[in-house]
Amino acid sequence: MFEGLIDRFQLIRRKVLGYGRITRYELDAIFKDIRISLLEADVNYKVVKNFIENLRKKLEKIEFSKSLKPGDLVIKVVYEELVELLGAKPRHLEFKKPGPVIISLLGLQGVGKTTTAAKLAQRYKNRNPVLVPADAKRPAAVQQLMMLAKSVNIPVCPMIKNSVIETIKNCQRLIKEKGYGIVIIDTAGRLHIDDDLVQELIKIHQLIKPDYRLLVVDGMAGQDAVNQAIRFNEKIGLDGAVLTKMDGDTRGGAALSIVSVTKIPIYFIGTSERPDGLEEFYPDRAAQRIMGMGDVASLVEKVKTIEKEVDQERLRKKVLKGELNLEDFYDQLKAIKKLGPLSKLAAMIPGVKETDVDENEFKIIEAIINSMTPQERRHPEIINSSRKKRIARGSGTSLADVNRLLKQFFYARDLLKKAGRMKLPGGMPFKF
Repeated sequence: MFEGLIDRFQLIRRKVLGYGRITRYELDAIFKDIRISLLEADVNYKVVKNFIENLRKKLEKIEFSKSLKPGDLVIKVVYEELVELLGAKPRHLEFKKPGPVIISLLGLQGVGKTTTAAKLAQRYKNRNPVLVPADAKRPAAVQQLMMLAKSVNIPVCPMIKNSVIETIKNCQRLIKEKGYGIVIIDTAGRLHIDDDLVQELIKIHQLIKPDYRLLVVDGMAGQDAVNQAIRFNEKIGLDGAVLTKMDGDTRGGAALSIVSVTKIPIYFIGTSERPDGLEEFYPDRAAQRIMGMGDVASLVEKVKTIEKEVDQERLRKKVLKGELNLEDFYDQLKAIKKLGPLSKLAAMIPGVKETDVDENEFKIIEAIINSMTPQERRHPEIINSSRKKRIARGSGTSLADVNRLLKQFFYARDLLKKAGRMKLPGGMPFKF
């Protein structure tokens, strides 16, 4: 996410932090670099202009203190302005009213509305969701929704007589009978916004009165995504946006422009094709990622879910005793992989990019461990030269690969054992 923009802003950040003093000349150079970076990321030119003007006003008022590096103050102001540009505060769906919360997903064809509908249902599965097909035009639209719903075990209202209006009326009855807590409507899309589409959406909304009208846009579309948001907002009215395909080669222009231009917040971003590949959007975390500061808060949230997969207390005791084995390591690796691609998790660490992590290395590790016997995984000390050769042949790797994994594992195990026995000043034990 934002990979190209992150690269450019990291260069700017290093350059700014290297300044011993900052005068008007250095500020002009900083503004020029930021302007070029944003325009190359396909950010709306008016947004870029306003962003630079706001930065200039704030930075020219700053008195650069001798106690602080001038570059630190500049980076702080740039970061705060990015947060404002992305929406300032995160927006969340609210479930305060009695009865079901109704969400209507809008957008053009091919932006990922149907997939997003299933992801939303999966995300709020504990609220008894139901999916409503409202696309009678696109061939196999209903079948696609039903297939995705089946994969996450979510009910779908039946399409009645290939009529969206009849389907909505029937669904209203089912919602009352079944007591569904969240209703997600997958509306029709077109290649462009036309009168027929607008009238159909207006009729649907008059009938079912959604609490949230969320526009689904392709994050890779750049300025076109912003234009879509403007037109849908003018014709129908929007409460927010969902940016899809943010795990692809997106330049970030849509995310950085859509809030400022349309004044509608971003609620979610699609981060993968997986059923759980939908995340709430946090402006401050996105700004941290762009500035190369990582996204530690999101990483911590993801890592916490691993505790449900692995018995952490049992593992902690084994670490303290130096009894950690390759089976434990493999269990942790499998749990981490459920959180998504390892490169994307690593990119949340400050200073690390997705390209810094080679996914093939982890495939090699998996292949080597899978080629071991259960006894070898539990007692890696017994792996001698002949066993190593057999493991290398069975995993399709080299003897050097096997030796490197074992060497790194034994080193890490000893290091964790020593760290677990360390004490902090005051006699407090070190906690990892």
